[in-house]
Amino acid sequence: MTASPPAADLSKLRINRDDPPPAVKRALRRVLWLVGAAVLIVAVVVVIGRRGGAVPVQVVTVTTAAHGGEGAAGGGNSGSVAVVANGYVVARTKAAVSAKIPGRLAVLNVSEGSRVEKGAIIARLDNADYAAAVGQAEAELASAKATLIETQSDRDQLQREFVRVRDIRAQNPNLVSPQDVENADSKARQADARVSAQQARVDAAGAGLRVAQANLENTYIRAPFGGTVLRKEAEVGEVVAPSVGGGLTRGAVVTMADLATLEVEVDVNEAYIARIQGGQQARITLDAYPDTSFRGTVRQVVPTADRQRATVQVKVAIVDRDPRILTEMGAKVEFLEAPRAAPAGSPPVVERPRIMVPAAAVRSEDGRPVVWLVRDGRLQKRDVDAGPVSGNFREIRSGLSGGEQLLVGGVETPREGQRVKIGQ
Repeated sequence: MTASPPAADLSKLRINRDDPPPAVKRALRRVLWLVGAAVLIVAVVVVIGRRGGAVPVQVVTVTTAAHGGEGAAGGGNSGSVAVVANGYVVARTKAAVSAKIPGRLAVLNVSEGSRVEKGAIIARLDNADYAAAVGQAEAELASAKATLIETQSDRDQLQREFVRVRDIRAQNPNLVSPQDVENADSKARQADARVSAQQARVDAAGAGLRVAQANLENTYIRAPFGGTVLRKEAEVGEVVAPSVGGGLTRGAVVTMADLATLEVEVDVNEAYIARIQGGQQARITLDAYPDTSFRGTVRQVVPTADRQRATVQVKVAIVDRDPRILTEMGAKVEFLEAPRAAPAGSPPVVERPRIMVPAAAVRSEDGRPVVWLVRDGRLQKRDVDAGPVSGNFREIRSGLSGGEQLLVGGVETPREGQRVKIGQ
């Protein structure tokens, strides 16, 4: 009898959880090498960027607004720049011309750029019914006048009859009774009253004719002043009305302006408004033509301030007329101060020139205004005394003398000594 093999002892089996397979070990080593290399590359780039790389920046050179500076094109005005402000070209005389009555636009005689004189017909509404109303009113007036002539003739006849009866009664009372005289007088008075009533009807018919003619005239849209059409607001076939009612109804037919009344409206910070007065000379530079300037004069300082923006609106008339100047163009206005004349026998008055820099060049650190200078390719911080913003510029009262290069862009958080290069 054969002996059975011994039973296996499964209690001695173990799973090795600490030693990963060889393939996993190789993959883990590759990942660690890649991560280490990436960290090293990033560190090298950061160190090189901080120590050796120069950041491109935008700078502006500080200039002084001294007396006798260059004048505007067309010349003649010079002086120091007292205030700088930005605004837009507007027409002092401008209107959105609309119809007085609602109707469908039948004729449009102008287009953008058309020159029109005062009273010229710009457009016409469909007016067949209004023309017919005028014809009817004319006929009613003619009929009323004819009836008036008839009643006047009857009145004259009855008045003559009354006079004849009265005279006969006066000559021979036996031929005409008092009652006949009274009847003749009554008929003459009634005829006179009918004439007065008919005259009132004639006046009413005349008034009705004038109303019909006015309604017909209201279908013609005329220019309220001489000027240039800036924009067409409606086309032939569209319904127009004095006030927009929504849908396909249009309000204005055209927008026009008198380009001879162009001026620039700017908002001046109220801290500088004391430097501006009526008639003061100004230099105007359009954003569209930055290399050309035009002479201007202060026409009006609006006698109220904007509480929220802390500004006062100033209107500057354009002295140098130019066909390139269009409404709604952006403009920069430099208000000029005339040099003060020294008393006879005294030395010339030397005034401190004003320094105006872009508002972006002045930053705030701990509540103090500072600027960053670019010197020898590195940044240098300097404290300044800066005025409020006016026209995207700030006046530097102290801290700069002119000629410095100021950082205006390219670095969000500048550091003392940071290497930079001036961008093109």
